[in-house]
Amino acid sequence: MAKGITTRAVDYSRWYTDVIAMAQLADYSPVKGCMVIRPHGYALWEQMRDALDRMFKETGHVNAYFPLFIPKSFLSREAEHVEGFAKECAVVTHSRLKKNPDENSPEKIIVDESSRLEEELVIRPTSETIIWAMYQKWIQSYRDLPILINQWANVVRWEMRTRLFLRTTEFLWQEGHTAHATPEEGEAETLKILEVYRQFAEDYMAIPVYVGIKTESEKFAGADRTYCIEAMMQDCKALQAGTSHNLGQNFAKAFDVTYQSEDGKRSYVWATSWGVSTRLIGAIIMTHSDDNGLVLPPAIAPIQIVLVPIWKDDTEKAKVMQMTTEITSDWKGRIRFTIDQRDNYRPGWKFNEWEKKGIPLRIEIGPREVENRQVVLASRDNGEKQILSIDGLTDKLVHELTVIQKRLYDKALEFRNSHTFLVNDYAEFKKRIEAPDGFFLAHWCGEAACEARLQEETKATIRCIPLNAPVESGKCLLCGKDSFRRVIMAKAY
Repeated sequence: MAKGITTRAVDYSRWYTDVIAMAQLADYSPVKGCMVIRPHGYALWEQMRDALDRMFKETGHVNAYFPLFIPKSFLSREAEHVEGFAKECAVVTHSRLKKNPDENSPEKIIVDESSRLEEELVIRPTSETIIWAMYQKWIQSYRDLPILINQWANVVRWEMRTRLFLRTTEFLWQEGHTAHATPEEGEAETLKILEVYRQFAEDYMAIPVYVGIKTESEKFAGADRTYCIEAMMQDCKALQAGTSHNLGQNFAKAFDVTYQSEDGKRSYVWATSWGVSTRLIGAIIMTHSDDNGLVLPPAIAPIQIVLVPIWKDDTEKAKVMQMTTEITSDWKGRIRFTIDQRDNYRPGWKFNEWEKKGIPLRIEIGPREVENRQVVLASRDNGEKQILSIDGLTDKLVHELTVIQKRLYDKALEFRNSHTFLVNDYAEFKKRIEAPDGFFLAHWCGEAACEARLQEETKATIRCIPLNAPVESGKCLLCGKDSFRRVIMAKAY
């Protein structure tokens, strides 16, 4: 176990923050509730962002940027939307500061009261309102549709209880906002992005997810339907890893966005919005990491292989570095790597640092390896070491990265499957959810009262109604009324 990291068994919450600190992913900001994303953490986010950006563009989307500030009046146009975010909004009331004329006051800078804004501005908690104000200008006829826009941005949601990456006052994300001529196109778009999120979670992050639809009480404020992907963390809690919302015509009506069809009729457009955020970094940490630190899937690791040359004198160094250069000569474009040539740290210290940072593969090259034309290869996820000939080494390493990616996914899938249970007895459920044991597939009658009772009595929620849930007759776990399918119940972040 790496020094300074609490074990998961002792204190899972402390372990999580220890992993972030030791891997140098992020740090606490002087601004309460906010975080500083450090270079290693931001490089990870860039890998994730770039992969998702390619996937969005491959499905016909383009990027744009909209203002950080939203007129307060915009939020009141869609009643359900403003109600959902009202308690989380940060509001700008003045435009400048000034020097305090009272020289004896400890407060040297004060708000200039003469700069009060005519209309207060909300720092965006999400951008539907200002984007739909713009779509009202841009959309006139069917020729202007569809609009398929994504934005990479920061948002602010004033949180009382924060945790690095998982829940912070300010965070980074992408938010897609699309406009369509028909409800069928809007629904197809919503499900298309849901599939993009599933593929990204499973193929890049190596995290298996359940795909489903949220209940009415859990859906996005202002949406007709919210679809989601839900992942299981190592403490058996759920993490919502992505959402895709069918907004119907709610925002189009609120902002009077209509289009003229080919037959000359005017109709309101149909809308979607969808997003994932830097909380996905938290998902990676809690799905794959261990008591030695961070574990990164190769597909999104900013550094896939670290090479640690080992020498005692300049003669050995020259030979070791010559072979290091030789074996990495064709890695550009195929493997993301770094060479740790720092003289002021011992090899063991370097091994420990890169292990805590989660680098998938480590290569050790010393005088013995040079003599034998071999390298020592260590895998971060299982700690196993191999001795490999440098002949054909690049292809071997690319293959090994693929093996690690699959191994991480399979391990996470096995964990999720072994902690997902059918349950039919509420007393049994209440006992097991206290631990919590995992995800529970249980019958639910569909009534909000039973859903509210579930949360009040157990702190669990209905995470989603799986899209592939088979029709199955049963009785609601809480009230005993007829039910025709099971939903996923779990405690969540």
